[in-house]
Amino acid sequence: MPPPITAEQKAALPPEFRALLQAVIDHYERRIAALEAEVAAWKKSPRNSSLPPSSQHPHAKPAPPKKQGGKKPGGQPGHPKAERALIPAEQCTAVVALKPEACRRCGKPLTGADPAPLRHQVWDIPEIKPLVTEYQRHRLTCPGCSISTCAELPAGVPRGQAGPRLIALTVLLMGCFKQSKRRVALFLEQVLNQPCSPGWVVKLQDQGTAALASAYTELAAQLPAEPVLGIDESPTKEAKTKSWLWTFVAGAYTVFALRTTRAATVLHDLLTDAFDGVVNCDRAKMYWSVGRPQWCWAHLKRDFQALIDHPDHQVKRLGHDLMRLTKQLFRHWARCRDGTITRRGFERLMQPIRKETDALLLRGVFSGNARLIGMCEELYQHRDWLWTFLDVEGIEPTNNVSERALRPAVIWRKLSFGTQSAKGSRFVETILTVVETCRRQSRNSFEYLTAALQAHFAGQPAPSLLSGV
Repeated sequence: MPPPITAEQKAALPPEFRALLQAVIDHYERRIAALEAEVAAWKKSPRNSSLPPSSQHPHAKPAPPKKQGGKKPGGQPGHPKAERALIPAEQCTAVVALKPEACRRCGKPLTGADPAPLRHQVWDIPEIKPLVTEYQRHRLTCPGCSISTCAELPAGVPRGQAGPRLIALTVLLMGCFKQSKRRVALFLEQVLNQPCSPGWVVKLQDQGTAALASAYTELAAQLPAEPVLGIDESPTKEAKTKSWLWTFVAGAYTVFALRTTRAATVLHDLLTDAFDGVVNCDRAKMYWSVGRPQWCWAHLKRDFQALIDHPDHQVKRLGHDLMRLTKQLFRHWARCRDGTITRRGFERLMQPIRKETDALLLRGVFSGNARLIGMCEELYQHRDWLWTFLDVEGIEPTNNVSERALRPAVIWRKLSFGTQSAKGSRFVETILTVVETCRRQSRNSFEYLTAALQAHFAGQPAPSLLSGV
């Protein structure tokens, strides 16, 4: 829009009125700039900032849909049919032979048997009843000294009223299937016919934590020896205290830690001074002093999108230039990952992208634009941390692996609103660690939990989760 008053009209005004008018203009220009900054902050989303996807309301208006490919939803013509295969008749619980008694046309009686009858199998579950074993401990009196002696429980028999499989199922319902203690008690009572209360569920939870403590400690002690770790954290609550749920993703296992601080002390406590590997992470400063960082390009892509969405044309231009190179990076990385190009070819294609990205960041440093200087200066000063995946083979350019591991924990936090005590926090970090590690190692988590509890009742440590790693 053209200005309401031209420069010539302003020059024709009396000096004192012209100064007053300029002061009013300056005031409202500052006001407009502040309001534009507020509007830009309101427009922040997981798409153009480091906000987690879970921070966006599930009913938020989505981005404009991409152009449809013309295919209808669902299975496409020619795709392999997926159906449950029939099991052999010998494995069925019961086989019911159904023979027609009369012809459906003339009503004449029918005899004989079909050598290849149509088979129809119905799957169901049996009526569930708890297995209750009673141990009768006799107390006998010595005829010589009159001292009574009571028989001891056999080795491996729990001192409480819950067996290993019941405790394993209870902790799995809470830690893996994200059910509350009241819901778990309701399930045990109404489905398994097992008398239960929320208070008893807490006792079973504590027994599960104790049984898995040795396996958790072993995994945590292995972290400093790992060559590559993906690390991320998410806020939660412990009672009324703000806490953070940390995740450490190694090659074949994952460790969760729930702490009441987000400071670098958590990293130093768990990784110690012995850790000298690569850390896939975002740009949070607590990671700067640990190992060799690889900053996540997925986070950077969202930051560059925020530049593109900015109203300032200089900021927008740099955002478009950086986004263009980022898309080329991911395109080349996908080709290298699927074997379309070799590692050496990937490195050769990335060299001009690396040089141009560094040059663009330097342009932002000297742009004189407050929106660009701070961000570009940080990235340029630590530019080596952008390209660790080029210098060290086997490193990914994103931190997606730890974000995927953290997603079930975030869902748990949204459903439970955190923990109520330090004991609850220890249970959460332990069961999440065991379940996620079992998933990554293709282990049956229920079978592992049962074995760990059986070992605990026998006075032995839990089976190692590092075996075969």
